Amino acid sequence: MLCSPPDYNRKGRTYTLAFYYYVNFSLTLSCLYVHKRVWYSSGAVLGTKISSADAVPYVVLIAEQSRSLRRIYKGYLDALVSKPTSIHLACTGREALDAAQIHQPNLIILDLELSDIPGHDLVTALRQKLPETTILAVAVQSSLDTAVDAVRAGATDVLIKPLNREKIRHAIGHMTIVRSSTAAAEISEKISDSGAANGFIGTSPAMQIIYKTIAVAAPSNATVFITGESGTGKELYAQAIHRRSKRAGKALISLNCSAIPRDLIESEIFGHVRGAFTGATEDRDGAAILADGGTLFLDEICEMDLDLQTKLLRFIQTSTVQKVGDARAREVDVRFVCATNRNLLEEVSSGRFREDLYYRLHVIPVHMPPLRDREGDVRLLASAFLQRFALREGKTYSGFDAGALSVLETYGWPGNVRQLENLVQNVVVMNTGGEVTEAMLQALLSQPAHPCRPVGPQCPVHQFNPVVIRMPGRWGTGETLTPDLAQPSCPQAQVQPLWLEEKNIIERAVKVCGGNTVLAAALLEVSPSTLYRKRKSWARCQTTPTAAGLMAAKQVSAGSSVNRGVETETSAV
Repeated sequence: MLCSPPDYNRKGRTYTLAFYYYVNFSLTLSCLYVHKRVWYSSGAVLGTKISSADAVPYVVLIAEQSRSLRRIYKGYLDALVSKPTSIHLACTGREALDAAQIHQPNLIILDLELSDIPGHDLVTALRQKLPETTILAVAVQSSLDTAVDAVRAGATDVLIKPLNREKIRHAIGHMTIVRSSTAAAEISEKISDSGAANGFIGTSPAMQIIYKTIAVAAPSNATVFITGESGTGKELYAQAIHRRSKRAGKALISLNCSAIPRDLIESEIFGHVRGAFTGATEDRDGAAILADGGTLFLDEICEMDLDLQTKLLRFIQTSTVQKVGDARAREVDVRFVCATNRNLLEEVSSGRFREDLYYRLHVIPVHMPPLRDREGDVRLLASAFLQRFALREGKTYSGFDAGALSVLETYGWPGNVRQLENLVQNVVVMNTGGEVTEAMLQALLSQPAHPCRPVGPQCPVHQFNPVVIRMPGRWGTGETLTPDLAQPSCPQAQVQPLWLEEKNIIERAVKVCGGNTVLAAALLEVSPSTLYRKRKSWARCQTTPTAAGLMAAKQVSAGSSVNRGVETETSAV
């Protein structure tokens, strides 16, 4: 492309060397400019600017109380966005609201520690004014609870200080594609990938909040307290927190407090030494020691009795563990993740859960949404479960027909994801393959589409039959009696052992629910594991009154006879 040296003798023309060098220099600059534009637009290097072909007209608002940080963030944006961008600065929450109202920014970088307005309130106000704007909330590591509140208030993402160019580049890279239809699909795919990376399936708004709280809370050492109904994925959340934390290389120890007998749970948590109790034939490390350097997940923590709650509180405060029967204490480094399906505030107010332990554990609260509140996720979950179980059973299923999908999406799912998983597994095992039909599901879902707890006397669970028991009273015949509540002279005939009363209530509830133990547990407001444990224990119990009850009845009967004798003797005198 460069010009040849001039021929001074051809046709008598005269060229100067200056003109020759000028033409060649101009061509060289043109080639370099084109090469540079191709290099930048291809994204060949990590620090390249975002291509103006992909970007959209930008209006950016930076709300940061530190003047130096405002300048740094502005410099990052100037370097990252090649297209001219209008950047506005604010140092208070009120200035940020006014600037957002005037300039209608596409992107807001918002410091959550502004002095005049709390961070989550400011995010809420900005989200109401600008529902389509990307809001990047900036928080410090020590205020993760504020970051979680900001995500719930509507922040698009949370960045942890100190920010650098790559953090902002990553956030802007996600934002620059949201203006096109292709971008929407890419974002949906990223959200889905985020859920899969955390072990979840679902793209509903409720689950997007869960994914964001995992990203914010995982890097911290703060305690996470997970609440939610049974079957919503609380343990899966705990696993995601551990997997994305700095402790991922260490152990995650899970302990279900409701599945361990009270006499053994202290040993399970803290360990024991040889001879500490009957059956302790060797030293054993507890879950707290096994989780040293990692994460300890205490599921159904509200099932723990008050005495053990006191010891757990001391463990949390001192980070020391003392085995049962051991006089020495050992220091451990453990992050706590706890979960319960109960209303924690009600447990505290009723005295079943220590208030000081509640404040120690309730640092980052997370509520797992029930399946009925996860719009659109039922279909995704059912399809994923169908593929998984079909592969496991060696069968071929093409999917769900329209009627089956309608049933899945309108059912209330009191057992949540676990109930759906069990249902799909049942369908796969009990059928040969093909397409899942509505009839296959209706045979298993005998309850109404939206089961709810009836209130008042119309609830079948509360319609009790008269109590009929056998009492070996003073009659000595052991005949069956139907107690008359109007006869106070025979109180022993009106009372059953507590375990038998409880058994009658639970068995009646399970029967009313068509054998669905999960639904019965939901109606009785207890954990399904509690029902399984109690029904197992009843197999070892006799259906007759206990020996203590028989002795008490005999004593009452004998006392009545003595009293009648005294009355007769007094009358004779």
